[in-house]
Amino acid sequence: MDYTIGDAFWSEAIGTGTLILLGAGVVANAILPRTKGFGGGWLLINFGWGLAVFAGVYASYKSGAHINPAVTLGIWASGADEFAEGIPVTALNGVLYVTAQMLGAAVGAALAYLAYKKHFDEDAEPATKLAVFSTGPELRSPVWNVLTEAVATFVLVFIVLAFAKTPADIGPLAVALLVVGIGASLGGPTGYAINPARDLGPRIAHALLPIRGKGSSDWGYAWVPIVGPLVGGALAGLAAGAYIS
Repeated sequence: MDYTIGDAFWSEAIGTGTLILLGAGVVANAILPRTKGFGGGWLLINFGWGLAVFAGVYASYKSGAHINPAVTLGIWASGADEFAEGIPVTALNGVLYVTAQMLGAAVGAALAYLAYKKHFDEDAEPATKLAVFSTGPELRSPVWNVLTEAVATFVLVFIVLAFAKTPADIGPLAVALLVVGIGASLGGPTGYAINPARDLGPRIAHALLPIRGKGSSDWGYAWVPIVGPLVGGALAGLAAGAYIS
């Protein structure tokens, strides 16, 4: 069935919102004070994000389930004709996809904040509160942080494009497990944004929301989880276009 760009816009917004609501939610559960999941650790966060992707992909089926500007860019760079059935690859459609993703991400982050409002009000460090919304490096070195994000996003986008060419019909589950694997393997240095919308939309929400004791939104680092994933996504698209038939 062919869908319109209007269908795709709302599909991407809803899917990305679902992704961030559940993804930010699992981080909040693991690190904010006095939650049931407090101290759940890195693997809880990895699996939570994987399942957030699983839900987000299903929610955004009308748009081809990009829910990530790096995926949209990767599809474009691969030489594909359509972003989804009936949605041709054009600059305008690409902009609409990314706009929807950013909108959905900001709204999803705001909903996660509301769900954990009382825990945000507890005496947590400002950096802990920011970590619910956006990523940050363990060792701040912008060039290396960009490289980490580019490598991780290359893996994500290249394999996602390969999934589309393989006969196994497990769709969202395959992408969810891929995200768990990337988080466990490559997420340690930077927190694996691997998605500009995942980081920028919630960071904007963090800046705007009246979060008690929130501190800085760390805009000095904000470009890293944008540039790194876009570079990785574009390179993955070029590689997929050349080598995946």
